[in-house]
Amino acid sequence: MNETTPVRQWRVPSSLPAAKLAGAALLVALGLLFADGDPVRLAVAALAAAGLASWAVRDLVAPVRLAVDPAGLTVIHGFAGRRLLPWSAVEAIAVDRRPRLGLTSETLEIDAGNSLHLFGRYDLGATPEEVAAVLRAARPVR
Repeated sequence: MNETTPVRQWRVPSSLPAAKLAGAALLVALGLLFADGDPVRLAVAALAAAGLASWAVRDLVAPVRLAVDPAGLTVIHGFAGRRLLPWSAVEAIAVDRRPRLGLTSETLEIDAGNSLHLFGRYDLGATPEEVAAVLRAARPVR
């Protein structure tokens, strides 16, 4: 990748925060429907809905999870922050595949020595294998 290469970004699919917010609304509705006057049931439903809604807010506030440019990789850090990993800090880019319940899940792993950054398909809006191939091609030759 040379200095004129544009930045490439991977983001959360736009339908995902909407589904999470709809799920939060559904949890509140179910809590109201099945609470039968029990404040604990309603509180549990409201707490679960608040957690799901905050997860959706993160997707809306920081939809870009990973970006690549000539300087290195920019990854999500904390709730909605960003962290630049210079290419010199990136030790490995790998895809971990694990079979579970008849399905295979893939996770993109970026090893930066002191930190490990994990991304799934719904973090990237693409398969981890596709993203790993782009990152490996973009990485400068050592």
